[in-house]
Amino acid sequence: MAPLVERRPEGLYCPAGDFYIDPWRPVERAVITHAHADHARGGHQHYLSHVDAAQMLKTRLGGAISLQTLNYGEVIKLGGVQLSLHPAGHVLGSSQIRMVHQGQVWVVSGDYKIEAEPSCQAFEPLRCDVFVTESTFALPIYCWEPQSMVIEQISAWWQANAAKGIYSVLYTYSLGKAQRLAMALPDGPVWVHPAVDAIHACYRNAGRKIPLMPCWRGEQKPPAGSLLLVPPAIADSSALSRLAGYEDASVSGWMRLRGIRKRRALDRGFVMSDHADWQGLLWAIRQTGAQKIFVTHGQVDVLVRYLCEQGLDAAPLQALGWGEDV
Repeated sequence: MAPLVERRPEGLYCPAGDFYIDPWRPVERAVITHAHADHARGGHQHYLSHVDAAQMLKTRLGGAISLQTLNYGEVIKLGGVQLSLHPAGHVLGSSQIRMVHQGQVWVVSGDYKIEAEPSCQAFEPLRCDVFVTESTFALPIYCWEPQSMVIEQISAWWQANAAKGIYSVLYTYSLGKAQRLAMALPDGPVWVHPAVDAIHACYRNAGRKIPLMPCWRGEQKPPAGSLLLVPPAIADSSALSRLAGYEDASVSGWMRLRGIRKRRALDRGFVMSDHADWQGLLWAIRQTGAQKIFVTHGQVDVLVRYLCEQGLDAAPLQALGWGEDV
């Protein structure tokens, strides 16, 4: 039986349904797992996503895009394929794509996170014949502490800086990580970059209880001791230089690697990711009961080799262009 998903120059393609999943070149019909820029690109004729991702897609790609939305578990037919979206736990509206065709069940996971937290719906394991998994952090070194522990570390750093009368600048992705932090941090003077503020609004409109936080546009100086949530792209910008005294830190899964923190000349690094760690990936794969596992972006060769050593049928399915927000 022919595979239900194949790799083409435009991206991952489902011939039986005539659609692409998170394509990286313009196509007629794109099914989008989530609104991060490496998965949701402009130029497609028609988009399909979860309803909670709709406002973020329109904010990032333009309000005029042709967009169809589904709720989790809602089934539609595209060509000969029954398609439904299921929670991936990555960011708000992130979805696994479940496809049923001629008795085959395939699941393309997109990006996913195992640890449940209130900023998005928790990951839902799906039984299937074929599972397409990411492998961003597919090395045993990547082992996440519970979110509560990381929040305690960030809070202690922030409080120490506030006691010295300096700012705490925390580099965080505008979509996903910033909202997790906003919902988990203790009360205090927290300011957000306009890019973060725009996504906060999308989350609030989707019913997530994101606290109201003043927007820092670079010209004004927040009260001394404030925490600023900003995207990594503004590191070393003139806006930051106007703050005078501050310490900066990044919150990312990559902070597990001390060398990356040193290369970026950060004062601190906090390990928190919106992706599954090594054990989370293995758990998710086991839960599917899949007879075949395809591995995409990340540590593909490592995960394929390990799964094969465990007696599973695993192979690479490279998806170029994926891998932005971690």
